[in-house]
Amino acid sequence: MSEKPKVSDFIKDKPSVEDTPESALDAAELERLTKDLIAAMKSVFDPEIPVDIYELGLIYKIDVDDDRNVAIEMTLTAPGCPVAGDMPVWVQNAAMSVPGVANVSVDLVFDPPWDQSRMSEEAQIALNMFG
Repeated sequence: MSEKPKVSDFIKDKPSVEDTPESALDAAELERLTKDLIAAMKSVFDPEIPVDIYELGLIYKIDVDDDRNVAIEMTLTAPGCPVAGDMPVWVQNAAMSVPGVANVSVDLVFDPPWDQSRMSEEAQIALNMFG
């Protein structure tokens, strides 16, 4: 089982203060935005599974640039998921609800393919999966 991603897993190394333009986000603001974005992802549920998409391991990457633009890579539990056209919009709307976010793009990817090992322990317990 892979471990549940931490906030630090989504934060890219930032250049030193000397190399950073004045408009750049400081580390504390970047961490706040990332935590708030993760909380927003936890508000989105796959309608067929009673667990949020973050705990399911469907969010692969969250990048926040210096202008507060957010790029999210996510997947689905299966390529033929009935909400494949809707879920990225739900994720985009959830991310746009975070104060301070400028724009959000959501890319749906299938490499690597999702499998149950990406689920958090919390999700496995909620779905009565022990392994």
